Amino acid sequence: MTSFLQRFSLLVAGVLQGFDRLVFKGKLVQLYSPEGMHCLLAANQVPRVCFKSYSKKVRQQLMDSPVVARAKELDRFRYLNSGKIDKEETARQIAAEQGIEKGLVCVLQCIEPAWTFDTAKNADSYPIIRGEQGKCSQLYHYFIHPRFGWMYLRLQTWFPFEIQIGMNGREWLARQMDQANLKYRRSDNKFLWIEDWQRAQQLFDEQLQTDWVRELNALQRKFHPIHPGHLGAMKIPYNWTAFQSEWATDVAFHSAEVLASLFDRWLRQALLSYDSVDVMRFLGRAGVLNKINKGTEVETTIREFFEGRRIKHWLNSNSLKLYNHANVLRAETTINNPQALSVLRRSQNDPKWPPRQRPLRRGVVDMPHRAEVGQQANDRYLQALATLPETRTLQELTEPLTQRVPEPTSKSGKSERRLRALNPLAGEDARLLATISNPAWMIQGVRNRDLVAALYTTDSQDPQERRRRSVRVTRLLRLLRAHGLLEKIPHSHRYQVSEDARTKIQALLAARNANPDELTSKAA
Repeated sequence: MTSFLQRFSLLVAGVLQGFDRLVFKGKLVQLYSPEGMHCLLAANQVPRVCFKSYSKKVRQQLMDSPVVARAKELDRFRYLNSGKIDKEETARQIAAEQGIEKGLVCVLQCIEPAWTFDTAKNADSYPIIRGEQGKCSQLYHYFIHPRFGWMYLRLQTWFPFEIQIGMNGREWLARQMDQANLKYRRSDNKFLWIEDWQRAQQLFDEQLQTDWVRELNALQRKFHPIHPGHLGAMKIPYNWTAFQSEWATDVAFHSAEVLASLFDRWLRQALLSYDSVDVMRFLGRAGVLNKINKGTEVETTIREFFEGRRIKHWLNSNSLKLYNHANVLRAETTINNPQALSVLRRSQNDPKWPPRQRPLRRGVVDMPHRAEVGQQANDRYLQALATLPETRTLQELTEPLTQRVPEPTSKSGKSERRLRALNPLAGEDARLLATISNPAWMIQGVRNRDLVAALYTTDSQDPQERRRRSVRVTRLLRLLRAHGLLEKIPHSHRYQVSEDARTKIQALLAARNANPDELTSKAA
C-alpha cells in the first residue's frame, strides 16, 4: 500500500487497519457424532430410547437459566415467530425504547435450522442416536459488553448446544478510544475522522494480542452458566473456531467529494482490468497461478447502496471488496473458507520444524494469521489501484539495460567484474524477461529451479546436465540482479521483480509484440 499512500498522501487524512466483523463458533466436538452421543447417554446412565425425554429436561434447564429469567423480568425477552425477522434491528429497537447503554439488551427466541439429533433404529432394530439437519429453538443474547461493545451470543437449545458469538472490531476500537480520551467522528462502523490516527492504530493493534479462548470462555460462562453441569458426568469444554472474519483497511480522505471523483475511476479499473488471475494473486493464491485448477471460479459483482457503491470478488467462498462510505475508502478481505488460503507457520503436530506455507486453520489460534492474510490482500489490491501512468519514454526505460553493469558485491568483498548488457527485445534475453514477469512468482518469488523448469522445456535425468542448467541459471540471476530487475528476498533463495523493473519489462514486452502501425499511430 506504500505507493498508494505516496501518490495520494496530500488527499488522505489517515489510515486504519484492523478487524471488522468477527463471528466465532463454540462446539462440543465430541457430541457432533452419534458415537459421542452414545457415550454421553452411557455416562449418565440414560437409555437410548429415553433420549428425547432426557433432551427436553436439559433444554428446559437452558430456558430457565438466570439470564433468560432476568430478561423476562426486565421485559426484554421476545419470541420471534419467524427466523427471517431481523434480530439485530429488533434488539436495537428494544435498546432505544428502554434507554439501555450497558449490560443485557434482550434475549430473542426463534426457531432456526441447526444440526440436531433424534432417535432411530439400526438394521437390527436396535435403538441408536442419529444426527440430522433439523430445526430447534435458538436463544439470541444481545448485550453491550464493557470491552467489546455491542455484540450477541446465540445458543442452541438442543443437543449439541452450539454457540455462535458475533462482535465488531470497530465497535471494540471505539471503546478503546473512549477510554484513551481520543476524539473521533463515526458513521456506522467507519471512522470519518480521528484526532490521532497513529494512536488509534496502536490501540487497534492491541486487539491482536487477545487471548481468545479465555475471552470466549468468559462469555460462555456469563450467558450459558449451566454448562458443563447440564452434561452430567461427561463434562466437555467448548472448542472455539473463527467462523467468519473481516479485515478492513480504511483510507480516510479529507472530503467525500475528493474520494467520489477518484472512486469512479478505481471502480471502472477494477471491473475492466482485474481478471481471475489478478484476484487470485490479491488473495495470495500463488499455487493456482501456475496451473489454474478446474472448478476454480472468480465471481465479481457491483452493487449500489445508500452510502455508496461496492465491487466484490468471490473466490472459494472468500471475498475481497472495495467500497466507499462518505470520505472513507474501504478495502476488505472476508475469510469464510480458511483452508483455501495459506500462511507461513509451524506444524501444529511437530512445532520444532521450521515454518513453511501451510493452510490457514479455523481455530482461534490462527487469528493473527488471519490478520496477516487480510492485510496482505488489501495491500495488493490498493497497490494495484495506485498504478501510476508511466510518462518515461521507452528509451529512458531501456537504455540502462543495454549497457554493461558492475557485478553485485558479495559478503566476501568488492567485485571488479562488469557483466554484459541485455538485449531486451530479442533472443534469449527477451524470453528471460517474459519468464520472470510471470504473475505466479509475484507473491512468493522465483527460485533457481523455477527458472530452470521454465527455460528448459524438456527434463533431463543426467546429473551433469542438470548441474550445468542450474549453474547457468545462477549466472542469469546474477545478471538480472546487477541490472536491478530482480531483488533477493532476505533469508531465502527466492527473488522478486521490483516494482520499477516490472514497469520496464511490461513496456518492453508491449513494444516487442506491437506492430509498426500501432507504434507509429501512438507516436503520432
